[in-house]
Amino acid sequence: MNYQFEFGPVFAAWPTLLHGTWVTIQLSLLATLLGLIVAIFGAWGKTSGPAWVRFFINAYVELIRNTPFLVQLFFFFFALPAIGLRWSPYTAALVAMVVNLGAYATEIIRAGIESIPKGQIEAGLALNLKRWEIFRYVILKPALKTIYPALTSQFILLMLSSAVVSVISADDLTSVAANIQSDTFRSFEVYIVVAAIYLLLSLVFSAVFKLVHRVCLNYPDRR
Repeated sequence: MNYQFEFGPVFAAWPTLLHGTWVTIQLSLLATLLGLIVAIFGAWGKTSGPAWVRFFINAYVELIRNTPFLVQLFFFFFALPAIGLRWSPYTAALVAMVVNLGAYATEIIRAGIESIPKGQIEAGLALNLKRWEIFRYVILKPALKTIYPALTSQFILLMLSSAVVSVISADDLTSVAANIQSDTFRSFEVYIVVAAIYLLLSLVFSAVFKLVHRVCLNYPDRR
């Protein structure tokens, strides 16, 4: 094997790599926040909503969980403009990631909600707590503690899956890596560096989620 490793051209493009990394972080964090909000409302609708709400949420979850993320991305970026709804690559990527995460996280949070003993809910009613107080303090917070590992794993998987958005020319890490590779022809070096960056991002995200768990979910309420 006479291959000569040359990382110089790759590292010379560090501003472009940094930009792509930042776009990936932005997309992942925004999609995580918005997808979590969608999932909380979705889980509430599945467990406490009227029949018609449960029907539409079930249909949404089944549709997203049983179709590829790439097809969902193409739908938002290529199909919707046909009826006049146009997106930038960044917006289409963000919306697709939120919709995808919302479906998966809805089922995770629903499982956590259904794990809460009914006796705790009845105790909240006996204490004359409002419905939103029961949902927030008696149901949601203990449920999040229970399913937090599964939920954060889904968040990290979403960040790694964001590499797919490069196919619609969103300026994420994978997209800029492809541009660097086409300019330098150093495929091996480019994707070693990109793989290392994704690994680092996963470790950082994991550390941040552990910190959030320790500070927020394990912190006693002071009401």
